[in-house]
Amino acid sequence: MLAIGERINGMFKSVAAAIKDKNPEPIQELARRQLAAGAQALDVNVGPAAADALAAMAWLVKAIREVTGAPLAIDTTNPEVMRAGLELAGPGSLINSTKGQQEQLDIFIPMAVEHQASVIALTIDENGIPRDANGRGEIALRVVAAAMEKGLPTDRLMIDAVILPVNVAQATPWHVLETIRSVKLLSDPPPKTVLGLSNVSQGGRLRELLNRTYLVMALAAGLDAAILDVQDMEMMEAMIAAEVLMNHAVYADDFVKAYRASAN
Repeated sequence: MLAIGERINGMFKSVAAAIKDKNPEPIQELARRQLAAGAQALDVNVGPAAADALAAMAWLVKAIREVTGAPLAIDTTNPEVMRAGLELAGPGSLINSTKGQQEQLDIFIPMAVEHQASVIALTIDENGIPRDANGRGEIALRVVAAAMEKGLPTDRLMIDAVILPVNVAQATPWHVLETIRSVKLLSDPPPKTVLGLSNVSQGGRLRELLNRTYLVMALAAGLDAAILDVQDMEMMEAMIAAEVLMNHAVYADDFVKAYRASAN
């Protein structure tokens, strides 16, 4: 599974302060720590507080690129901010994200082709988030069709079935699992699947337990990637164990250590 570290996000106070003060050290330390914990890519989001989102994104990406060449998921809904981030991050980046609305697909999919990036597409359209797996699947199919039409290989397309907090929408986690399974049948090669994992426990108690359990369930359903807190060591070890049990990683007696060594 592709583990995308979630912590370089201006919604966190320490990150927002670093952006405001143009202090690269906290950002670079977060990048190092997440990669050491098992992240293979890093989400980059300036958050809502930046007065100039484009300048803040450019500064963030430059600061991260001083310490790592790992793939970056440029996390913004603003096309100009996205373009600036992609140009600085380089090929192999991820667009996080577009909705399944035609006007957004017309902007972000060609941008991904131009910059040799992958696209995370949310199963949300002008009617909002569908109530069930069938509705999510219909949007995913439209996204796949748009990618094919615009020349984006389907294996560089990542469908996010949009998990909602279990404490306010208890049926949603099951519908998302059903969507993950169905997405694998949409094309050959199929699009990949991704989740913003921490959303499942947002606002609830025992968040780490909910996140860890749902990650394993989603992996069993075919999940390919997740944006998550890679510094939650118990969750990452559960992920590694699931990868071994599903025959996605070679078994070793110390399989956690072996996985970390191969990831780094």
